[in-house]
Amino acid sequence: MRSLRKKEGTDAERSLFGEILDWMLAPLLFVWPISIAFTHYFANTVASFPYDQLLRERVAVLARQLSFDEGRAQLRAATTVQAFLRSDEIDNIYFHILDGTGKLLAGDSELPAPSAQPGLWLRDSGEVSFRDDEYRGQALRIAYLHVSVPGASLDRRILVEVGETTEKRSQLANRIMTSVIVPQLVIIPLAVVLVWFGLSQGLRPLTRLRDRIEARREADLSPIALRRVPEELRPLTEAFNSMLSRMHRNVEAQRRFIADAAHQMRTPLTGLKTQAQLAIRESDPEQLRHALQLILLGVDRASHLVDQLLALARAEASGGAQHALLPLDIDQLLRESVETWVVRALDKGIDLGYEAAGEVLVEGHAFLLREMINNLLDNALRHTPAGGRVTARIVAPGDFAVLEIEDSGSGISDEDSLKVFDRFYRAESSAGDGSGLGLAIVREIAELHRAAASLRPNMRGVGEQQAIGCTARIVFPILRQTEFRSLRVDPVQTGFA
Repeated sequence: MRSLRKKEGTDAERSLFGEILDWMLAPLLFVWPISIAFTHYFANTVASFPYDQLLRERVAVLARQLSFDEGRAQLRAATTVQAFLRSDEIDNIYFHILDGTGKLLAGDSELPAPSAQPGLWLRDSGEVSFRDDEYRGQALRIAYLHVSVPGASLDRRILVEVGETTEKRSQLANRIMTSVIVPQLVIIPLAVVLVWFGLSQGLRPLTRLRDRIEARREADLSPIALRRVPEELRPLTEAFNSMLSRMHRNVEAQRRFIADAAHQMRTPLTGLKTQAQLAIRESDPEQLRHALQLILLGVDRASHLVDQLLALARAEASGGAQHALLPLDIDQLLRESVETWVVRALDKGIDLGYEAAGEVLVEGHAFLLREMINNLLDNALRHTPAGGRVTARIVAPGDFAVLEIEDSGSGISDEDSLKVFDRFYRAESSAGDGSGLGLAIVREIAELHRAAASLRPNMRGVGEQQAIGCTARIVFPILRQTEFRSLRVDPVQTGFA
């Protein structure tokens, strides 16, 4: 009933059709033996009832043939009575009559007496009762009646018993069982066929949905129409449509990224080709040296652009893979990153500062956070002229940790501050030679860490407000010391080893 296909190294695949069929038929197959047991019990009860009534009448007839002479019981017409009792063609019938002491007065001496049932003699007279026993290896159904001796005490009562083998009862019970079970043997296979047919028809919408999906073109990511979709399949279809929508957005983003990357790469490569062609034509050593310097500068820009593209792709891949975020000290990470940029800041004549805040714990990925801080510092140094200042700090007000990179560069307009995190966007007032990807990388990494990124101008001055430089802020949810103690931090994973 269940469709199972074994695959190497994988669990067996389960058929939905077979699974439903199993759950529908398994209870039936479990209940059927119980039904047979109940049928057998009630068949024996029903079969015993008419024969018990006949046995009751025989005991009553035998009791009416008793006569008493001076307290002694005698059986009238013993021969006739025995002929009447022995008239059954199928079962053997036995009887005996016992006095109060258990002495046989008439009948079969070997018929088992009720000596094993001491309470039997204390029951009220006048009522026929039944018990089961065994005689000559045969099961017996015995009916008995107590007859009081006129003028005698209770212990002088006479016990009349008639026993009958159970062949007729068994035959009738078997006929009843057969009449019940044989139709079941026909009905159950028919029910299985009907259930199988019903399931086949009931699962046809699922088959149609599968066919509609299989018939789609490979590039078709449009949602599946919900018309004629059964209510039970609607949540699955909506979830599948949601997945298609996410895939469509990702594919479109990749297409835009590839197109933008190709456009951005074309410019430096074209410049390099032009500079190389000019260098080939130069014969003046000074001009040739100048051309080679331009080529080297172009190579540096192209290399930086490639690094930025790879960093952005790595950040997006990390977000999709849901890397584990571990507790780390963001202030220490910032200090270590600032130290690597000191030489470049000195070369440009910029005062690069770091303001210590002490231990501030957040959940993060050390490698990606370093990439984010490096891009913020690179952006600040590119847009800060010689003699300017760049300051890095961590501020922890309340439940948030705020990473700030403040510069004294040319500043940014409110309109541009809303767009600078877009890929390849560069403000018109920008004097640097960046690729337009640094802040896009910052936003991707910030979103991965459930943080918010912003870049706003610094408003300085007295009376009339004036923008002097700008401040990049990344707001993290802070990790409390009590939460940190319950976690074990691997220095290698956090990057502090």
